Amino acid sequence: MTKQPTHWWQSATVYQIYPRSFADSNGDGMGDLPGIVSKLDYLQQLGIGVIWLSPIFQSPMADNGYDIADYEAIAPIFGTLEDFDRLIAEAKARGIGILMDLVVNHTSDHHRWFIDARSARTSRYRDFYVWRDAGSDGGLPNDIQSTFGGPAWTLDEASGQYYFHQFAKEQPDLNWENPEVRAEIYAMMNRWLDRGIAGFRMDVINLIAKEPDRGITADGPKLHEYLQEMHRETLAGRDVLTVGESWSATPESALLYSGRDRRELSMVFQFEHVMAQWHETWGKWQPKPFDLVGLKRIISRWQEALADDGWNSLFWGNHDLPRAVSKYGDDKGYRVESAKMLATVLHFLKGTPYVYQGEEIGMTNVPFTSIAQYRDIETLNMHRLHLEAGLPEADFIAGANENGRDNSRTPMQWSAGPNAGFTSGTPWIDVNPNHTQINVEAAEHDPLSILAHYRRLIALRKEMRIIVDGRYRSWLDEHPDVMAYTRSVADQSIMVVANFTARSVTVDVPQALRRKWVTVIGAAAPADVLPATLSLGPFEANVWATAASVDG
Repeated sequence: MTKQPTHWWQSATVYQIYPRSFADSNGDGMGDLPGIVSKLDYLQQLGIGVIWLSPIFQSPMADNGYDIADYEAIAPIFGTLEDFDRLIAEAKARGIGILMDLVVNHTSDHHRWFIDARSARTSRYRDFYVWRDAGSDGGLPNDIQSTFGGPAWTLDEASGQYYFHQFAKEQPDLNWENPEVRAEIYAMMNRWLDRGIAGFRMDVINLIAKEPDRGITADGPKLHEYLQEMHRETLAGRDVLTVGESWSATPESALLYSGRDRRELSMVFQFEHVMAQWHETWGKWQPKPFDLVGLKRIISRWQEALADDGWNSLFWGNHDLPRAVSKYGDDKGYRVESAKMLATVLHFLKGTPYVYQGEEIGMTNVPFTSIAQYRDIETLNMHRLHLEAGLPEADFIAGANENGRDNSRTPMQWSAGPNAGFTSGTPWIDVNPNHTQINVEAAEHDPLSILAHYRRLIALRKEMRIIVDGRYRSWLDEHPDVMAYTRSVADQSIMVVANFTARSVTVDVPQALRRKWVTVIGAAAPADVLPATLSLGPFEANVWATAASVDG
């Protein structure tokens, strides 16, 4: 195996915080930076090495901070620059780096650049954004649609031109063709890096090189030219982590982003495993039944494509996705077992694992019953559009409760007390009522909790080099209920076998795996040699290793 150079972030585990929902220090119902500082000991005990913060910049919050009005300022609801500097320092003292969310495909329409740009066609900042005259019919420049629903063009009546936005109309797209835009962004990035952050998560970075006149919204011809320029101007010579969000990434294009000689990013988030479960017409609002064989095929393809170059990001959930245990496990009858199983399967893969806040205690999807309980701009827009297209209200609510973004945005469940211990005030979004059973305080007192399991998995990544470096191989590819894979380096191996169902299953063990193993995770101890058949209980996951792997 060609051995990759080892970077610190390859053995680290990243924890994503959605700041407004994590911990509220002042009772205003919104999480904040002092609240995060108050929980750093908890995160240190969990073992994480990096905190990824969803945006904390000044913003009117049309899209919960993904509409930035000032890249140099902290939103008052989250705190101050002094609070942020304290967070960096306190986290660093605990061996934790801070990853900021870089949103540079678009800004808020409240950003001073856009305010100036729309003041006159002759504005210096006019070309910071994408403007077009009306089409030949006097209407929209073309028929490109926004991700959040409706046209991607909005008329600025004062100037008589349309501006382009791939998300909400309050989020005008930046014009990356303009070198002044790029220079401003790079200078801003350097200021934050000089402040001591550990790197950036880059929001929808695959969209920055859009060419709307040609209908190109993602993966434009100049995308990698821009990323290489960004690297030269900001990242070169810095030992930082960069991860780009790319819903269009393929195993092949991932190597363009993250190949060792590409000088672009550390890794990308890819979403093939997510989108494979969406309906062809209704998308995530009418999800398909879970298909383990398909999921295994996708995971294996990515593991094999980035085996010797590039790097995988490993995740089940984030702020845009449903809760992992509700999506891939069983949050009713086997919540603890399936949450542990999912964690085990993910954390032994090759790549850097990401834990979304609350995943480590098995937080579940929300049981909202009315559209009035939702806060997400995408869900509210799509509700209107889908009902206009004929989807019944009840069907949309069911789909939103399964796949909507607010599932992952309900407050972190710290205790069984009022508002789950998140705030002493009124939370900005309803707390999941199951917080009385599912919370950190309860998990801390249970040695068999999901939280204890996550702590063990994160520690193992630091202890066993094979988890970082081992070559992946899949087994039982066509089995509809069980996932099995090995990781190997020289004479060292680990094997993961997991049951994705709520019933007991028996599998035939391939001859090559019938060897001596030592138990690493799981209650089932192997015989001296693994037998020809293996029985697994509901959502049971076991990890075995050769003796050399454990000793190493």
